[in-house]
Amino acid sequence: MRRAIHSVLLLLLAMLAQAQKPRPFMGYIYNKEYDVYIQMDFYQNSVMVPGQAIFGQLPGYFGDKKDGRKWLFTSAKVKGSQASLAITNDYGSEDLTATLTCTSDSTFTLHQDKGSTLKIARNGHWTKIPKELTFIRHFR
Repeated sequence: MRRAIHSVLLLLLAMLAQAQKPRPFMGYIYNKEYDVYIQMDFYQNSVMVPGQAIFGQLPGYFGDKKDGRKWLFTSAKVKGSQASLAITNDYGSEDLTATLTCTSDSTFTLHQDKGSTLKIARNGHWTKIPKELTFIRHFR
């Protein structure tokens, strides 16, 4: 009987330890300079793009606080503290690959690797996003 109780307790402790595993590539990160953000869940691929349900659930998207257009993450592969991303604009006319690196608990760096350049609309024209951009985790 004692052995069974100990086994159950050990099993519960193992489950709790599993539940506490850090998941850095889940949530909302923000860049204040360009007023852009990333909404992501690279583990469950369960992010719905607001107003664009036709795309279904995705790993995430890159959004702009001043414009409704989005860059969609069509795939995300996490390996350690880095995630490899395939990104396309919401029209499907431009795409690129990028790497998102978790540099600390709350800081991330997005590096555009190959393909098109991320752009946002500002004052009636397109503004290119730098090849490397830092984001901070934001709890909303």
